[in-house]
Amino acid sequence: MLDAALLGTGGMMPMPNRFLASFALRLDGKLLLIDCGEGTQVSHRILGWGFKNIDVICITHFHADHISGLAGLILTIANSNREDALTIIGPPGLCDVASSLLVIVPELPFEIIFKELEFTPGVTQNIKAAGFDISAFPLKHRMACFAYSAELSRPGRFDAERAKELEIPLKYWNVLQKGQDVKYEGKTFTPSMVLGTQRRGLKISYCTDTRPVDGLADFVRHSDLFVCEGLYGDNEKLEKAASHRHMIYSEAAKIAKDAEVSELWLTHFSPAMLNPSEFLKNARNIFPNSHAGSDRKNKTFKFIDE
Repeated sequence: MLDAALLGTGGMMPMPNRFLASFALRLDGKLLLIDCGEGTQVSHRILGWGFKNIDVICITHFHADHISGLAGLILTIANSNREDALTIIGPPGLCDVASSLLVIVPELPFEIIFKELEFTPGVTQNIKAAGFDISAFPLKHRMACFAYSAELSRPGRFDAERAKELEIPLKYWNVLQKGQDVKYEGKTFTPSMVLGTQRRGLKISYCTDTRPVDGLADFVRHSDLFVCEGLYGDNEKLEKAASHRHMIYSEAAKIAKDAEVSELWLTHFSPAMLNPSEFLKNARNIFPNSHAGSDRKNKTFKFIDE
């Protein structure tokens, strides 16, 4: 099972009932965060998922509404008695930007590992972390910005009868199911000997602060959940959004439709848009399974045949 939650759905500035951009994924108790705007740790505490097991933080870009909450969050993680290293992934310059913010957090009980991405339009980069296959795709904003996808691969079904025929001891079955080779009595057994065709996994994608770009639909294709910015819901605000390199609801919905995703959550709302649900029809006319995000909106995703 994979849990997904919007921690903050605001853009530009926090509102009394809307924190700034942040999104969380939870897998087997381990957590991956995307963005860390002001108020992230407060919303996360209300959600109740805990801080100690935040293993990875992915930053889309360095505008304040996406990273200003980092210092406070890191300090809270430190106070949770975490000792394992924490990985932070982001655009070029990540180490300098994050280190500057963390000047006010001088002592930490764990190491921070910075992984800076290269910004090459159209080129996807892949990183394995926290049990996820994480991919990053360059966007079109006023500075280097990335969309992220987190995927859970899923091996084929274990063929117990075949394992018995090969005389593989029961104690090694779980090892093979996890994709590891087994050596026993001079023989090597590989997962391909006892596993069927790989089954459909889970894919969650997150995209904010961009104009539509070539390749984005392919990047998020077949996502079980696509979280995408809709700075404005009103189609008449397209020119204003585009001038600042943002998207509106209808543009996000078109990407969702083209990418054949299962579900769209809109986020990163302008402070001027007090009721994001008011304009949902502009998205649903294009992609019916569109929803206006809200702080701490969450859902559990399961493999299709579970």
